[in-house]
Amino acid sequence: MQTTVETLDGNKVRLHVSVPADEFESALNAAFRKLAKEVRIPGFRPGKAPRKLLEARFGPDIAREQALKDSLPEYYVEAVNAERVDPIAVPEIEITSGEEGGDVEFDATVEVRPVATLEGYDSLRIEIPNPAVKDEDVTRQVDMLRDRFADLAESEEPLTTGDYATIDITGTIDDEPIEGLTATDLLYEVGSGRLVEELDGAIEGATAGSNIEFTSTLPEEFEDHGGEEVTFRVDIKDTKKKVLPELTDDWVQEVSEHETVDALRTDIATRVESMARMQAQLGLRDRVLAEAGELVMVPIPDSLVDQEVSSRLEDLVGRLQQQGVSVEQYLSAVGKSQEDFVADTRDAAAKAVATDLALRAVVAQEAIEVSDEELDEELDRIAQQMKEKPAKLRRELERRGAIEAVRSDVARGKALQFLIDHANVVDEEGNPLELSSPPEPGASESQAPEPQAAADVADDAVVGADAATEESEQ
Repeated sequence: MQTTVETLDGNKVRLHVSVPADEFESALNAAFRKLAKEVRIPGFRPGKAPRKLLEARFGPDIAREQALKDSLPEYYVEAVNAERVDPIAVPEIEITSGEEGGDVEFDATVEVRPVATLEGYDSLRIEIPNPAVKDEDVTRQVDMLRDRFADLAESEEPLTTGDYATIDITGTIDDEPIEGLTATDLLYEVGSGRLVEELDGAIEGATAGSNIEFTSTLPEEFEDHGGEEVTFRVDIKDTKKKVLPELTDDWVQEVSEHETVDALRTDIATRVESMARMQAQLGLRDRVLAEAGELVMVPIPDSLVDQEVSSRLEDLVGRLQQQGVSVEQYLSAVGKSQEDFVADTRDAAAKAVATDLALRAVVAQEAIEVSDEELDEELDRIAQQMKEKPAKLRRELERRGAIEAVRSDVARGKALQFLIDHANVVDEEGNPLELSSPPEPGASESQAPEPQAAADVADDAVVGADAATEESEQ
């Protein structure tokens, strides 16, 4: 088989493929075997009728048509690999010779991934919050622990946020009590916003024995009364304030594994700093990806964005179905219309595609390579994640022509690590920050903030191979 490639306008190429007649014979034989299984010839078991008999009875055209239909996608994939073409859309197939006999020739016109060239990628300036722990951060955590063990004490002072009140509350519409809006002896925390927004403002500053009335418009999702105005009456029976336990060594020993207040603070400081540093590392990765994507100057193909949008929406729908939540319920929860959500998804997808192009550019410009050992390690990781045997996974990926797609993912992961290692990282005040690099991401993390898993990439590594069948029939 011979192949050539021609660059076209619009980020497309035309592959010309020529298959000698003697090589195409294997495809014809396979087509006749398929035909033999589908027809019944007296005197022969299904699938056993010889080619010459089938050819004499049905003519050569039917098998040749089937052979073209079945083999052109495979020839297309071979041509893509031979010419190192990176298709991103379904090819348009046009048979130029061989439909009736002789050598088979066809053209495959397909959109390819654009190649970006970056400048300044090896010295990105990344600003992230300083993960250093301050005394007030530790004190805040200690106070949160004390708050968990706080007692409630009777109080005569006016209610403020964080105080508690025992209340009777009644909600009425036209003097008729509304089910679900009436309660007695309810212990309510001021500022919690548990019932309706206006309740906290109405009782703040009140004291025990107060009787308060206010109105509120119920949200639309409130059963049969959404959007209606409700009159609330609140009787405050008593008020309480939190009393935090005294911070002593004895108390620390009671509630933790530590012996002293200082030991508790030291442990909290270590934990807070560890969490802050982890968040800073993740923030560094995300900022590096975003900044690298901004360096891409080539136009972003709509086809790539469309693929990314579809992938994200399919993933979301799948996760919602697992949780028993409909798309409509999800959109209502996040407060977005379908149009706004799709628009936001498309914007995020475009940024993800730009990030992917940036990482591919770094791979090329830094001549980043992936050894067979590194590829094997990644395949082992994917196999473990999928609970599959590595050898079986490799065979499946090879069958799909997707091994190089996985190798490309690993290369992009190394490109991301290169960008992180060479970034100029500073805090909010411009002071340099020394952060240990986060673990090198696997292939599934290398492309974008929300990428496809490498195993999923394998499914569409050679875009349009199956769809080429339909094109070849036209």
